[in-house]
Amino acid sequence: MAIKHFLQFNDLNRDEFEHVFERTRWIKSQFKSYQRYWPLQDRTLVMIFEKASTRTRLSFEAGMQQLGGSSIYLNTRDSQLGRGEPVEDAAQVISRMSDLVMIRTYEQEIIERFAANSRVPVINGLTNEYHPCQILADIFTYIEHRGSIKGKTVAWIGDSNNVCNTWLQAAEVLDFNVHVSTPPGYEVEPERANLYGNDHFEVFADSMEAAKGADLVTTDVWTSMGFEAENEERMRDFADWQVDADMMRVAAKDALFMHCLPAHRGEEVSAEVIDGVQSVVWDEAENRLHTQKALMEYLLLGKV
Repeated sequence: MAIKHFLQFNDLNRDEFEHVFERTRWIKSQFKSYQRYWPLQDRTLVMIFEKASTRTRLSFEAGMQQLGGSSIYLNTRDSQLGRGEPVEDAAQVISRMSDLVMIRTYEQEIIERFAANSRVPVINGLTNEYHPCQILADIFTYIEHRGSIKGKTVAWIGDSNNVCNTWLQAAEVLDFNVHVSTPPGYEVEPERANLYGNDHFEVFADSMEAAKGADLVTTDVWTSMGFEAENEERMRDFADWQVDADMMRVAAKDALFMHCLPAHRGEEVSAEVIDGVQSVVWDEAENRLHTQKALMEYLLLGKV
């Protein structure tokens, strides 16, 4: 099988995602019933972190171990990457000593350059532009609770950040719709999101209108990593873009709430919502583990 990377959500097609979701369901059931499944025995995952992480490191490290493989953690501060070694050179070396690489960094360009010089699959653990592993988990979580996401409506409330960009890509690949509501000055940039067109998303100035009738309401922190200097300004700009109980009431009756975490109760989401009956954030967080196991299996072994 030719080397396949997962750098953006649209690196895989609908058929491939259907396979990964089906494998996720099976792999998760094995995990829950304490059945050992080691398809990646003797395989090594290298995890390179430039941005801080809780869920990404834990889910990849535990996931690789649960698949029978091993993982190595590298922080750019503690490696030659932090001392100016070219990304291209690091990719040549690291990919000769491992079977799979996950990178969590700032600019998407860095991971693209690494992948172009890698002998093994590369996974985007998060960049400023995209967060494909998160949306992989989010969509599987929706499927678990409500069935197919095809034709459904997702309301994105807040900043048009990397998670938002990835939702928009996913809508194109899997044929659903996204209602986006951001404060003025924080609008979606289609070129940055690498979209083919605008058939699968609609922009709303009023966040309540965006949420009306939505099957899923989701958001993220108002200030993402790397934008801390803008925090006070963002607190003012986003004040009317909180997901609260009133917003969930105008969504579909059985609408779900998601958040990629960590969350700031009282800012982008009220405590009543994130801790309420419509919230599936803990299932969503756990499913990072299971979807990434299925993804790693697919990238290394193909359609098992």
